[in-house]
Order: sequence, then C-alpha cells, then structure tokens
Amino acid sequence: MTERTPYRIKGETGDWEVVMGLEIHAQVSSNAKLFSGASTTFGADPNCNVSLVDAAMPGMLPVINKFCVEQAIRTGLGLKAQINTWSRFDRKNYFYPDLPQGYQISQFAHPIVGEGEIEVDVEVPGKEDYSFPCRIERLHLEQDAGKSIHDMDPNSTYVDLNRSGVALMEIVSKPDVRSPAEAAAYVKKLRAIVIALGTCDGDMEKGNLRADVNVSVCKPGQYEKFRETGDFSHLGTRCELKNMNSYRFIQQAIEYEARRQIEIIEAGGKVDQETRLFDAVKGETRSMRSKEDAHDYRYFPDPDLLPLEFEQAWIEEIRASLPELPDQKRARFEKDYGLSRYDAGVLTSDFEKAEYFEVVAKGRDAKLAANWVTQELFGYLNKEGLELAQSPVSAEALGGLIALISDDTISGKIAKDVFARMIAGEGEAAAIVEKHGLKQVTDTGAIEKVVDEIIAANPDQVAKVKDKPQTLGWFVGQVMKASGGKANPKAVNDILKAKLGI
Repeated sequence: MTERTPYRIKGETGDWEVVMGLEIHAQVSSNAKLFSGASTTFGADPNCNVSLVDAAMPGMLPVINKFCVEQAIRTGLGLKAQINTWSRFDRKNYFYPDLPQGYQISQFAHPIVGEGEIEVDVEVPGKEDYSFPCRIERLHLEQDAGKSIHDMDPNSTYVDLNRSGVALMEIVSKPDVRSPAEAAAYVKKLRAIVIALGTCDGDMEKGNLRADVNVSVCKPGQYEKFRETGDFSHLGTRCELKNMNSYRFIQQAIEYEARRQIEIIEAGGKVDQETRLFDAVKGETRSMRSKEDAHDYRYFPDPDLLPLEFEQAWIEEIRASLPELPDQKRARFEKDYGLSRYDAGVLTSDFEKAEYFEVVAKGRDAKLAANWVTQELFGYLNKEGLELAQSPVSAEALGGLIALISDDTISGKIAKDVFARMIAGEGEAAAIVEKHGLKQVTDTGAIEKVVDEIIAANPDQVAKVKDKPQTLGWFVGQVMKASGGKANPKAVNDILKAKLGI
C-alpha cells in the first residue's frame, strides 16, 4: 500500500484540486414499500404496484414498514455509524408529476443513522493501490418518487408510479473524496457493504443503487484549511451530478465537470450551484436545474407519522446478526488462505466473487486457486464483457481443474488448453484430459529417454550450457516440445541438471 497523494488538474493559472461528497441512494431490499403494503417487484406492468397511499388518495395515511427501519439500522451498523434511538420523518415539499403527494416523506434534522466511517481501497492503473478513510455524515430513510416517461409520445409525459413509495436509504458522505478514482472506489465499497448486509441488492443497472456526486474545485492547500476550520468558504461552489449508476461514467463525469469549473473560474466567471446530468454519449455534463438549498424545500415534521424510538437492546440484537463484512472477509482471506492484500481485496470486492473463490479453493491450493480466478477467469470475463454470473465455467468445475494441476495430472500450460475447452463447452476438466490424452508424463524413465536423445543430437548446445547455465531453458523447451507439452516441467529440469552436470 502506498500513501495517498493529491489528485491535481493543471489549469492556466496553476494546479487545482477536486473535492467531492457523495449521496448514495440505495433501494432497501424489502417486499413492501416504506409506507404501504404495495409490492416492490421490479418489472411489473406500469402502475400495478400502487396502493391508495402511493397514489396519494385523500384520507390515506402512511404506516411505517418496520422491516425497512431494521434494514436501515443494519446498514448503519455496517458503516460503523451512530444509531439514533430517536429519529423523525419530515415532509420535503416540491412538486413533480411522478410525486402524487406534492411532497416527499424523508428525514431532515433527525436521521435514523448519524456519523460513521468506511475504509476505501483505491486502484489506479499504473500506480500502487492505497486506501483512505471516508467519513459518513448520515443515513436517512425516504420514499422514492415514480418515473416520468418522455419518449412514448412527443406531446405527452407518461407516469409510472410503481416505484413511488419504495424505501430508499440516502447515505451522505463528508467531502472526503478527492479524485475520480476515489469516487468510483467509494461507491464500489459501499455497494459491497450493502450487498453483504442484504439491505440492498446493489443492482446499478436497474437504478437500485445510484449516486449523486457533489463536485467542487479549489487551489492546493485550501482543502487542508477546510479540514482544520470546518469553513466551507475554503472550497469552491459545488455542482451536483445526478443519478450516476456506472463506475466508469462517474469518473468521466467528474473529470469533465472539474475541468469545466476550472475553465469558468480562470476565465473570471463564477460557478453556479446547480444540479447537472451527465451525457454519456457526448461525455459532458449539462444543466438540469438550479440547486435548491434546504430552506427551499420547506421541511417540517410529518404530522401523520410518530417519531421513531428504539430500545438499545433491539439495536444490539440486529448487531449480533450482522454477517461477515468485506473488510472482515479480506482479513480472513489473507490469514486463512495466505493471500496477498491485493488478491484478497479483489476477491472480496463483492459477495459473488468471494463466494465463487471459496468454492474453488475448498480443500485445494488457495494461492493457485486465487491466481486462476483473478487472472484466467476474470481475464476471460473482462475480455468478453461478461459478469461472473454469466461464467461458462462454474466454481466447482474450475476447482476440478485446479485439483488436476495440484496432483500433477496436468501441467499449468496444459491446464490453459483444458480451460479453453471448458469455456467452449466440452465439459469437466477430468473428462477433457481423458478424452484428448492430456495427462502429464511423470514417468522419469520416459522423460530421461527424451532428454538423452536431445543431448546426443546437440553437442554444441551442451558445451554452451556448461559455460552459461542460464541457457538450460533451451533444453527444457526442446524436451517439452518433443513430449507434446506433457512432460512434468519440474522433472524435466531436475533430469537435465543432473545429466548436464549443472
């Protein structure tokens, strides 16, 4: 691990730094909505998962979903955050066609979860990885709005209220994120935590986890003054990048937005506080609306909902039920499997990868299993643009291949050929090896015969290797070629060294 160094962008007037705080909207994993019994099933026909409460029919009153509250507490504990035993729901007043009530039930002054902290691991291509602590400011519960659809009719907007009232956890960070790579890594880490906790499925493609990124720029040294004093005047005016649901797009949008702000300031202009959208096709951000301050929402306590009050005993009961979290799993992988911090980090970056690896490694050489999973398998999946769930090779099947390498049935080189055949759908590793006669030759007598023939046919090379032992590789290559790649490499090396006297 290396030290965290400032990420700087060169401008006409010198270097600039980026400062960001993120707001993550994570849909709570729950069968029912936050204030009604309507289903949260994804993909239902428009306006089918809508109760009278969700549609804001007169006289309908919200009723809190206890399970959603429990999920929020569980998430707060996973973020090592303060759980507030007294919290309150507020009305956030604004009008959208897909918000039937004309206000959103959220939490403002008294959130369910207070300050916490997570450790974020950052990978930067071409540089050493590092980690940094990111402070969590709060987590609050709120209801989602519906969905406005603009592309079904050129003259009309259609509204689908299936999502209206679905429970969201808004997780707000402090302005501790300092580069595009750190922003993506923060979202990735938070996603891994909520998936491990079972409080959100983390499906970014469906919008079940999305990020709003508040971007500002400042001159070097100003951020440190902000951290010392807490005075936001040391930082630039922030703009919010709304509804980001891709690590790659998050980084592209931040890079563009930071440079846009720098150009405005250096030209003598002023950055307007606003909400912006990222156009992935053009690779640029565009204005959506001016950013409202809190007082513009006219928050006030929701008169239809009593405050939430918890007993500490219930919080401790939830704490006791927490599963193994990513940081704990990584430490276990390093300790129990003897993996490097890097490999353990890659394998525990999400639940599916960790689960896959543990099946592959069970009862086998863990380091060999890690190499095959992170390099061969992930390399193939990345090249083909596939998710782990789409892998043509199951964890059990890959484990079977590794077992054949470990017991010297096949060499690592032959294993790559077998793996390619497994991907092509030829079946299990053992069956492929048997069918194509790929078993490694471990009979030293047979290997010696090949070695003797090659030594006898190449007296000049024999003389050369005695002067330069490093040229032994030539003989190894010739023996492997003569054996069709089936000779045991270690046995080949041992026999050659003995025969050549080196």
